Amino acid sequence: MKRILLALALLSPALAGAQDLSHPWILQECLDWALEHNLNVKQSELNVAQREIQLNTSKNAYFPNVSGSANENVNFGRGLTEDNTYTTGATTTNTSFSIGAGMNLFDGMARPNNVKLSQLNLDAALADLERARDDIRVSVAKAYVQVLYDYDIVDVAKDQLKLDQAQVERLQAMVENGKASQAELSQQKATLAQSDFTLVQAENNLRNALLDLSQLLDFPNADGFSIVKPEIAVGDHLLARPEDIYADAVEQRPGVKAEQIRLNGSDLSIKIAKAGFSPTLSLSGGMGTSYYTNTRSLYPQDGFWQQLSHNFSPYVGLSLSVPIFDRFSARNNVRTARLNRTLQQITLDKAKQSLYKEIQQAHANALAAEAKYRSASEAATASEDAFILAQAKYENGKATVTEYNEARTRLAKARSDKAQAACEYLFQSRLLDFYRGSALEL
Repeated sequence: MKRILLALALLSPALAGAQDLSHPWILQECLDWALEHNLNVKQSELNVAQREIQLNTSKNAYFPNVSGSANENVNFGRGLTEDNTYTTGATTTNTSFSIGAGMNLFDGMARPNNVKLSQLNLDAALADLERARDDIRVSVAKAYVQVLYDYDIVDVAKDQLKLDQAQVERLQAMVENGKASQAELSQQKATLAQSDFTLVQAENNLRNALLDLSQLLDFPNADGFSIVKPEIAVGDHLLARPEDIYADAVEQRPGVKAEQIRLNGSDLSIKIAKAGFSPTLSLSGGMGTSYYTNTRSLYPQDGFWQQLSHNFSPYVGLSLSVPIFDRFSARNNVRTARLNRTLQQITLDKAKQSLYKEIQQAHANALAAEAKYRSASEAATASEDAFILAQAKYENGKATVTEYNEARTRLAKARSDKAQAACEYLFQSRLLDFYRGSALEL
């Protein structure tokens, strides 16, 4: 029953609980929900459970094997009598009981190394689990920032639509008073229609961004889902050098740690393979007894319990096995283990190299976004001043509607560029902090 419930929970995240969409979600709520319901994380958790079982199995290899047996044989015809002669036409029965145990005393240190390897495999699985959690954290944060950007673009589009609506109303009144032409009004109505289309497009992009984020969270239903818009501060702290960030990250990132642990495990695998060259020493012991009857016996036979008592025989033994020739199996196992160790070293180097490239790219993106933000901020300020001036000139008849709309378009683009740069800087700078061990926060 527990397995059925676990399978259902994995197949349907909705069974794990219903999300509360009555309020906008902050980033931490999104991260907590994703970590609890993401299927990749659940798979990694199950892999950890499997490694725990393997570790337990490796430790249990130190215990002896104990087994018991009971046998009952009936023979018809030729049978052995008490005087150790055979007779024909007899029915004989033989009942026996035994219990035995055996344990490995020495196997070339294979067992202790297997326990260490199993522990390293568990540690690597735990690091993989944390890496899966980090991957979903980064994906959710990136999607969250994308939603923030689309929120800003919607706000910009709404502001532009309000300006155009007000301008159309103003021109309408001027046309009625004979102070503006119908052509100017038509042109402004076309501009208003374009602004309305831009807003619809921005709202569609926002809905798609919210849908992408809700899918990352594995929401069964995302109707009414929204997020909190935090204040974005650009350049509020200095960015460290990529080399310094990497020096901290390489010791902490679970992806690198997992590969380093597996490299240590490959060293143990070589030792385990070399154990194939060593002799093995085993200890065994046990006890047994039996009951025997023969229908053609010439002598009185002891009873069941008497025979069991008389035939009781404990035993103990040592067994030494020395490998002489195993068709080069042990040698090839060692060679394979060494090759696997070399491959794992390359995998570790690639993980470190990939991490450094990610940090370099995030650092470059953060610097570019910061510079773009400052430039876009200046452009937005200048564009706003230019628009106010163009609007005043237009209202006083000293500028054409085309000049007015060009100023309005430049202002909208500057605001959009500023919002995009701010969101990009927010994500990349927080990602760099995340590499150094900080929590993902906006």
